[in-house]
Amino acid sequence: MADSVQTCPITPVVDLVFSRWTTPILWTLNEHGRQRFVELATHIGTITPKVLTQRLRQLERDGLVTRTYHPEVPPRVEYEITALGRSLAPLFHHLAAWGEDNLPKVDEARTDYDGR
Repeated sequence: MADSVQTCPITPVVDLVFSRWTTPILWTLNEHGRQRFVELATHIGTITPKVLTQRLRQLERDGLVTRTYHPEVPPRVEYEITALGRSLAPLFHHLAAWGEDNLPKVDEARTDYDGR
């Protein structure tokens, strides 16, 4: 990993934050606050329960999400973004703005390229 950090210092961050389901989970928790599992799955859409469970466990391990168990009947579990996870919000908002400004240009470039 040391070599990849020297070559590109953002590689470990990209690997941590931009895996297939990590970004939508963190975005949803940041935008909508504390969520129960089903609420989170509903906001994200196409994620399977197994994959959501795996990603949430990894995010909890990484310190980006907290899991709170409420010993009620029936039991209630809630997930919330941590301060560390919330520190990524400006990055996510900046990327969203970049996409809004530039994805049409990317589509245009692709159309031009494919038309050659």
